[in-house]
Amino acid sequence: MLPPLREELVLYCGPHLADGQPTWTLHDPVRHQFFRIDWLTFEIISRWAMDDLQVIADGINADTALRPDVKDVDAVHHFLCGNQLVKPTAVGSARQFSDRLRRMRGDWKTWLLHHYLFFRIPLIRPDGWLERWQGWVAPFYSRGFALLTLAALAVGLVELYRDWGRFSATLLDTFSWSGLVGYGAALIGIKVMHELGHAFTAKRFGCRVPAMGVAFLVMFPVAYTDTNEVWKLAQRKQRLAVAAAGVATELVIAAWATLAWGLLPEGIPKSIAFMLATTTLVATLVINTSPFMRFDGYFLMSDWLDIPNLHNRAFALARWDMRERLFGLGLPAPEHFPRHRKTGLILFAYATWIYRLVVFLGIAALVYTFFIKALGILLFMVEIGWFVLLPFWNEVKLWPALLAKEGQSPSLLALLSHGPRVRRSAWLAVVLMLLFVVPWPTRQAASGMLKPADIFPIYAPAGAQVVSLPITDGRAVEEGAILLELTSPELQLRWRRAQARLEGLRWQARSAGVSTEQRHNLKVFAQEEQTAQAELSSVQAEMALYVPAAPFAGIFRDLQPDLKPGQWVGNRERLGVLVKTDRWQVETYLDEESVNRIKEGDQARFFTDGLEGPVLSLVVSAIDQDAARVLPNAQLASQVGGSIMTREKHGQLVPERAVYRVTLSVEDNVGELAQQSWRGRVVIQGRWEAPGLAFLRSALVLVWRELGF
Repeated sequence: MLPPLREELVLYCGPHLADGQPTWTLHDPVRHQFFRIDWLTFEIISRWAMDDLQVIADGINADTALRPDVKDVDAVHHFLCGNQLVKPTAVGSARQFSDRLRRMRGDWKTWLLHHYLFFRIPLIRPDGWLERWQGWVAPFYSRGFALLTLAALAVGLVELYRDWGRFSATLLDTFSWSGLVGYGAALIGIKVMHELGHAFTAKRFGCRVPAMGVAFLVMFPVAYTDTNEVWKLAQRKQRLAVAAAGVATELVIAAWATLAWGLLPEGIPKSIAFMLATTTLVATLVINTSPFMRFDGYFLMSDWLDIPNLHNRAFALARWDMRERLFGLGLPAPEHFPRHRKTGLILFAYATWIYRLVVFLGIAALVYTFFIKALGILLFMVEIGWFVLLPFWNEVKLWPALLAKEGQSPSLLALLSHGPRVRRSAWLAVVLMLLFVVPWPTRQAASGMLKPADIFPIYAPAGAQVVSLPITDGRAVEEGAILLELTSPELQLRWRRAQARLEGLRWQARSAGVSTEQRHNLKVFAQEEQTAQAELSSVQAEMALYVPAAPFAGIFRDLQPDLKPGQWVGNRERLGVLVKTDRWQVETYLDEESVNRIKEGDQARFFTDGLEGPVLSLVVSAIDQDAARVLPNAQLASQVGGSIMTREKHGQLVPERAVYRVTLSVEDNVGELAQQSWRGRVVIQGRWEAPGLAFLRSALVLVWRELGF
């Protein structure tokens, strides 16, 4: 005995499929759900009163070109019962409904999870006033209004092009708190008009619009309009018109707002027009037209391809394709499509998965950021677990049962004996696992500076005048040789005063022995003489800074070419540098993770940025124990092509993350590189480490840091 169909079900003619097969739409008005059924399902439902699976199959075979069997009829029977489209039987019906309700509700944790992720709040029932306002909005659907809007858009774009400088400046000026409030108000108004576009268009084609309101997707508000009745429309153009009505409404608003911005004088109306134009374009192009989420772009693509339930059907096809590529199961495809369409749907499914992974990770990060820390961590874990890990686990846990042969337990040997693709996938998984856990030789790379180990820079101690330049640029210098001579009139005056004071005190001390009145001041004179002598020595030591001598033998470089005797130089002005060319080193900076992988004595290589000169062999000679607070060498900063991310603060470059200075000794002859310092790439051979351990350590460090309250 087959259960009778529910009497309130309504059947509408549907569109024809690509192969010419007719379809019908079955409407359940109680739950406001629609089901697209094919020709065979329609024939089975039409003969449902025969009350026998075999009789129904025989009747279809006799009356139509279809050739179903009992299994096909039984599949429709399960479809109708599973979707509650039949009347419940008297025996056990109460228990069946109770069990179904309990499964639908689940426990309180499941209820909370589902209602946190997505729930709707209907605000109004607009069907009545939509009917009353149809006459007022009818002109907006006319061909004349469309042409007028295109003309307004053309004029607005011309005005925008002519005044692009002010438009872009206004865009930058709106990035403020008041501007964000204005954009928020504009976005709310635009989304209301967007939903009204859907509602009026659906009503125009005779569909009922039972509710409009706000839906919350992970606590983010999104306006919605219930236009499910468009599924009863047999013409695809009408369904496309309803799906595109929201985007079209926003584009019309953007066109007229652009024209208004170009024509209105400065003031509040012009600012409102600017916000409407920019907000509408961004909200429409970035959000609504995406087919990867169930927004307008998805329904447009679904109606254009005439594939209802596009995501689920594409996902099922992609899962089948993935299983066949991995294991070669030989299972039939869930649906049959032409080759080009099947390939497109599979690629679309993979693109959707990748897009949703990025979106869900971003939502998880936002949830963690904007909620209190404890709740943010919990919601972050829910997001990652529910949207990322759970779908992956649900797929993987099906593989053993799919791979097991009939009557055989899904053991490892049985799985490997299934076929060559299974063995190939197993070997590939083993190789990937080994690559993840087996230690690899690691190399730490960063920008570094090749420079002499011993450098003696020469600076002007203060404002001074050049007296002589005994050493020319590039000339070898012996240890102790005078490099240049400077003089300072102020310092010379101090020296003469100090010497004159010392001589005066000495004269007074010599004459004190003759005068009896001054003998008792001998000790005072001696102390003053010592003070004057110390002052003179201090001045002489300072004067020595104006005549620098070479502390070691080397080559004098970087002498300013326009420096001449008699010329004045400024305070702390660099005048040259003495370089000892027999020993070179490379200085680089590594982050904490990279520093932990190297030690003193590790080998390294140095490559100049221009790939000039030889490749130099290096040895790690020193590693600083404390992180560098500032970056002394600006050439290693990322702003000028280096590898260290920095920001400028009080005229100094501060690293964005902790970096440690590493010094490496050069073992080779630098050759032609000895003419100057060079920036290049340092590659250090660190200790072997498994990539999985490095990832696990970074993840644990992140978790430990974020769990700290």
